[in-house]
Amino acid sequence: MPPDAQSQAAQSGRRRTGVGRGAHPRPVAFRHTRKTAQAAFRRPWRPPPVPTTHQGGATELHAPGHGGPDPRIGGKGKPPPRARAKPCGLARPEPPLPPPLRLPVPRLVPRGRSAYGVTQHRPPARPARPAPPPPTPTLPPQPQPRPGLLGPLTVQRPSASARPPGALSPADPAAPWALGAMGAAEPLRSVLWVKQQRCAVSLDPARALLRWWRSPGPGAGAPGADACSVPISEIITVEETDVNGKHYTSGKWQKMEKPYAFTVHRVRRARQHRWRWAQVTFWCPEEQLCHLWLQTLRELLEKLTSRPKHLLVFINPFGGKGQGKRIYERKVAPLFTLASITTEIIVTERANHAKESLYELNIDKYDGIVCVGGDGMFSEVLHGLVGRTQRDAGVDQDQPRAALVPSPLRIGIIPAGSTDCVCYSTVGTNDAETSALHIVVGDSLPMDVSSVHHNSTLLRYSVSLLGYGFYGDIIKDSEQKRWMGLVRYDFSGLKTFLSHHCYEGTVSFLPAQHTVGSPRDRKPCRAGCFVCRQSKRQLEEERKRSLYGLESAEEVEEWKVVCGQFLAINATNMSCACPRSPQGLSPAAHLGDGSSDLILIRKCSRFNFLRFLVRHTNQGDQFDFTFVEVYRVKKFQFVSKPAEDKDGSVRGRGKKRLGQLCSDRPPCCCAVSSSAWNCDGEVLSSPAIEVRVHCQLVRLFARGIEENSKQESHR
Repeated sequence: MPPDAQSQAAQSGRRRTGVGRGAHPRPVAFRHTRKTAQAAFRRPWRPPPVPTTHQGGATELHAPGHGGPDPRIGGKGKPPPRARAKPCGLARPEPPLPPPLRLPVPRLVPRGRSAYGVTQHRPPARPARPAPPPPTPTLPPQPQPRPGLLGPLTVQRPSASARPPGALSPADPAAPWALGAMGAAEPLRSVLWVKQQRCAVSLDPARALLRWWRSPGPGAGAPGADACSVPISEIITVEETDVNGKHYTSGKWQKMEKPYAFTVHRVRRARQHRWRWAQVTFWCPEEQLCHLWLQTLRELLEKLTSRPKHLLVFINPFGGKGQGKRIYERKVAPLFTLASITTEIIVTERANHAKESLYELNIDKYDGIVCVGGDGMFSEVLHGLVGRTQRDAGVDQDQPRAALVPSPLRIGIIPAGSTDCVCYSTVGTNDAETSALHIVVGDSLPMDVSSVHHNSTLLRYSVSLLGYGFYGDIIKDSEQKRWMGLVRYDFSGLKTFLSHHCYEGTVSFLPAQHTVGSPRDRKPCRAGCFVCRQSKRQLEEERKRSLYGLESAEEVEEWKVVCGQFLAINATNMSCACPRSPQGLSPAAHLGDGSSDLILIRKCSRFNFLRFLVRHTNQGDQFDFTFVEVYRVKKFQFVSKPAEDKDGSVRGRGKKRLGQLCSDRPPCCCAVSSSAWNCDGEVLSSPAIEVRVHCQLVRLFARGIEENSKQESHR
């Protein structure tokens, strides 16, 4: 184009576009108007050129939509036509694209020959290196929780089958609490709300412990002095709390759009070894977090196989004050229902009803037996269970040397009697709720049982007190005064003390050399007793030696014989503690050491005997008297010697008729022919007996008296 024509065209372009002199000319289609600007923004994005390699080795750059392959549609064909903006006025045609750029690409040649025809020398072969480990996948960053609601959280990986529907896996990056793949032993920790207080909650599966403490700051913080903890074994159950219909006016709750909660029913310790049912509710801001806590706690509770599921309950409606049925319905049944324990209840109608039922029923379907009543009711259930076990095992109970078979079922005691000595000595209190909670959590406590024989005939089994003389006269006289109610024991005790009878006889016993300690070491039996465990091992070793034909300890040890006149002869397998005597007759007696404490009280004055009885109610040493002897034995025998009046005078005949008069004797030694044995509240008329202790023959739903019971705060 001539120069003049070019200048004229430029001037005409400037006039059309409105651009002043000296400005760069622009096409008419790109005038800066509102419509052209909007059309320019609506124009789709044009991708960069795509290189294409041909067979000849050349590479071309094609823009998608101009004849080249489009990667957006698999490299074939052309993309759909783009919507063009409508130009304003006359639009000049778009300038053509520049020609494709051709780049030289080396051709593929066989190995050993370069692209320029030069032969390459192969290097010597090197040993193959091990493949590097695959890189660890890095999880995407997780969303941070809202401040003030959810703190740092470490979770367990619950099983896929047990995960609730719709819940996210802890390893899922979409889960709001996921911090990575956690092992099965990792603790579960988060910040929840407890009674409108922000608390850090931790669950350690390795220690089986649930803890929570106040955490006012943004993080979990360290547990302080007000931290609360409960073992998993003392959690009754875990329930999901229904928050619908509840109104929360506190400003703290307004931070949660929709709260979710779960309640933990647990055991709380109170004073004097009492247990109480308590509950604590944890509030969660996330539904998945609430389900995770519920599922984790329930899985841990399912692993506690010692808890009973189906129980056989015997209720004595006449024992104690006649409140057995009422106590069970108000204090025990709700706890069993909460723990999902099914029961079969039998209300006894006569004496030995429970014993006869245990011989007839199919007891294999039960996880334990519960008796609601006093010591007499427990003794009846004990005889029925031990007798049924020996009958099924083919053991003759009348043989004094027979090795009795332990019973697989545990016995639970709900105290509703007058004394409740067995319950008080094994739990530390005669509270019905405490005993029910021990049954719910599935505690197990082994206990010794003594068999009492006379002339190769089984008389009874004893677990607490076997008393001759003073305690035998009390139970014998009180049985004749049942019409007096519970006052009969106090009346018979006062009458027996004033009578002050002494009895002559011979006691032969076999000392217990396998036990650790003595009756006077002032080391009582407590939960997890070391003496009971060690004594059990010693007895098992002795039995193994006897099986291999070696000499048993009973053949090597020598029996000891004690003769004289006695005011009382007591044998206790436990401390025999009760509310009136917190220390019991033998404070250091052990429940499962395979031995019994034999206490001999020789004749003495009434004043000295009263001093001995008063020691049962205080912390003094009960055996620190010259007329008291105590031994720890495995077996013992007693033979009474009837008093023979060789005086034929009138004074002697009068003394024979009136045994209470003793003009020719000191006022402290009124000897009569014989007394009776008090075997756990039952009268044994035969004075000559043979007693043998069977180590840990039965088990109770108990833990033993705990040392230094913790007092937890209410939350």
